Amino acid sequence: MNAVFLGAVLIAFVVAGYRQVTVIPAPDAAAPMDALGLAMIDAAKGSVTLAIGLVGVMALFLGLMKVAEAGGLLAIIAKTVRPLMVRLFPEVPADHPAMGAMIMNISANVLGLGNAATPFGIRAMQELDKLNPHKGTASNAMVMFLAINTSSVTLLPTGVIALRASAGSADPAGILPTTLFATICSTIVAITAVKLYQRFTKPAEAYASDTVESTEVSDSESDAMPPEPSAPYPVWVSVAVLAVVIALIPVTILYGRDIAPWIIPGLMVALLGFGAIRGVRIYEVFVEGAKDGFNVALRIIPYLVAILVAVAMLRASGALELLITPLGVVTSMVGLPPEALPMALLRPLSGSGAYGVLASIIQDPATGPDTYVGYLVSTFQGSTETTFYVLAVYFGAVQIRRIRHALAAALTADIAGIAAAVAITAYLFG
Repeated sequence: MNAVFLGAVLIAFVVAGYRQVTVIPAPDAAAPMDALGLAMIDAAKGSVTLAIGLVGVMALFLGLMKVAEAGGLLAIIAKTVRPLMVRLFPEVPADHPAMGAMIMNISANVLGLGNAATPFGIRAMQELDKLNPHKGTASNAMVMFLAINTSSVTLLPTGVIALRASAGSADPAGILPTTLFATICSTIVAITAVKLYQRFTKPAEAYASDTVESTEVSDSESDAMPPEPSAPYPVWVSVAVLAVVIALIPVTILYGRDIAPWIIPGLMVALLGFGAIRGVRIYEVFVEGAKDGFNVALRIIPYLVAILVAVAMLRASGALELLITPLGVVTSMVGLPPEALPMALLRPLSGSGAYGVLASIIQDPATGPDTYVGYLVSTFQGSTETTFYVLAVYFGAVQIRRIRHALAAALTADIAGIAAAVAITAYLFG
């Protein structure tokens, strides 16, 4: 992200400087460098305004998710997916701690709890490394786990819904049908790609073993981890739940517009009701989660300032137009307009950068959150993941240097997710 940020600023400055000395502006138009400076100041102000508007919505959603988590929803999901997980990871014993950590990680991602998912993911990689006889080289189980993570198994993109609401969307949850479709497609492609690519890559034992010590979980980290899920539900329960999720795809496609207005009120009633039934002190727990939402919204201000100022500089200088226009001619033929192209390119590289680009696009009065482009970029954010960040963090946690086919499978899933997002958004909102 350092290179992306510095590169954007330098490119914008050079292009604006070139136009300043070569182009004579109209009498009523600002000089290119003046326009660049004004755009920087306006973007910095706008990013803070956006974050302040996001505080309340983030507090609401994280408060609700805290109630669900306290009620044991995460454990219920974990017990549901365990029978499916043992088939995806035949090398991992069903009762091994790695299986429990992977299940909790994926369950957290399903609920859009990215902050909770990361510790589970790191723990899962550490446990998988204990089963890995070839230290420093990714095992098949590691590659599969990372591919599923980068394909972003997200059924409830609360962060994107919150951002759309703060941007004045009349239908902030309208991306749920498109996100559900795109994330399922990308996950299926990720699993298929891993199984296919591992046939054409060297097995782990073909590499010379590195003398890398297995990383252990410290006592403090172990104490911070919630208990692993208890005995799983029967296989038929998992199959039934999977069938219901798949059946939701045509339902949301056909009736998405009618269902969307019910989602946010229904979600609040459902999660609070679930917590109350499970004996959670819903008010106190909600307030505790809302505090986290307040802190999260404030913490993203520096990231928003950085990326929104950089994007504003690229736009004001004319550099973005020079880059996007020729590429957009090609991508627009397949439903990917030039306005959404920066989001598609940046999403696998930087989560904060993509979030900033999303914010800048849906805050732009010429676009807005409820246009085709607004729905499309929101779906990109909700149904894809920051591939390079995930690979760097999770593989770095166990000092994996030979990642084998992990990157190829992850990028294949990213492309599939973007293509699926374009297809479903064009069908529903095009």
